[in-house]
Amino acid sequence: MEAYCVKCKAKKEMKDAKEVEMKGKGGKVRKAMTGMCPVCGTKMFRIMGAK
Repeated sequence: MEAYCVKCKAKKEMKDAKEVEMKGKGGKVRKAMTGMCPVCGTKMFRIMGAK
């Protein structure tokens, strides 16, 4: 899964990516991916679509 690293200021492939659920508007559940940047080790986060 590719996400944007705010420290490197570039899109990178996430290391140790895993899917998480977060609260959405109106009590809905939204899916997201979280992982680490392979270059600098910063935590990366990407919100997935509804499907």
